[in-house]
Amino acid sequence: MKGRDVVSLADLTREEILQVVTTGEHFKLMSKAGVDFRPLVGKTLGMIFHKPSTRTRVSFEVAMAQLGGHALNLTAAELQLRRGETIADTGRVLSRYLDAIMIRTYSHADVVELAEAASIPVINGLTDFSHPCQILADLLTIKEKKGRLEGLKLAYVGDGNNVAHSLLFGCSKVGMHVAVATPPGYEPDRTVVERATEFARASGGCVEVVSDPRQAVGGADVVYTDVWASMGQEAEEEQRRQVFGPYQVNAELMARAAPGAIFMHCLPAHRGQEVTDEVIDGPQSVVWDQAENRLHVQKAILALVIAG
Repeated sequence: MKGRDVVSLADLTREEILQVVTTGEHFKLMSKAGVDFRPLVGKTLGMIFHKPSTRTRVSFEVAMAQLGGHALNLTAAELQLRRGETIADTGRVLSRYLDAIMIRTYSHADVVELAEAASIPVINGLTDFSHPCQILADLLTIKEKKGRLEGLKLAYVGDGNNVAHSLLFGCSKVGMHVAVATPPGYEPDRTVVERATEFARASGGCVEVVSDPRQAVGGADVVYTDVWASMGQEAEEEQRRQVFGPYQVNAELMARAAPGAIFMHCLPAHRGQEVTDEVIDGPQSVVWDQAENRLHVQKAILALVIAG
């Protein structure tokens, strides 16, 4: 994967996705064992943030430090982008200084344009359309907890947003059954569903989009949710709270999942809205392991695309 961009999971092969997951597992084991492994000594990652971040900022910065490299934080106010320099020109210039770029922004098209112009790997830290690094960490977490990926059922309940899109791509690529339950009018992008269905057909997985959360969660090995209003949708928050009320993940809904099902959330969580305290703090919740695995998967991505 040396030199590869990580813009969307749709662009990665099944083998590449599994390679990231397996490498993340190895890095986690080495970290727990106190093994010092620094393949990125002398390498620098530029991190562009147009959206605020906790997990993305900390996990990428710590990942580079643990791998022996350096992470440079670049906010929108510090770049010439806000003074009219194009995203493509920014990519060309940064390619002369850095070894990789991670960008967390609103427009997915900006990340695509940056990747096309840059001569170094570009990693999508989040856009309004997709969140590939999160789902790679999620797949590592599921494999840790369930021992496999292929044949498992993941139910996503909530808004058909960037996380739902990347779950559809990632799960369908590795042979999982992914069921998405959203209110009418809030479904994931139709093109994403169509492409995920094609990926599932090739991998032996399955994709379904329904409006009934109970139907989606029935027999699921993994139950996943996210905030009802993403960044940039604050003006819709009250309206969305009313629409999404029946889609809350609570003990009653979790009871419909398979025995031993786990609960996941990409965080931050709005407790009492998309999930109850009883569930997120309960024995089925793996959200803190999920958050930790962002670090180990980020290390895997960086090592693979920079060092090979």
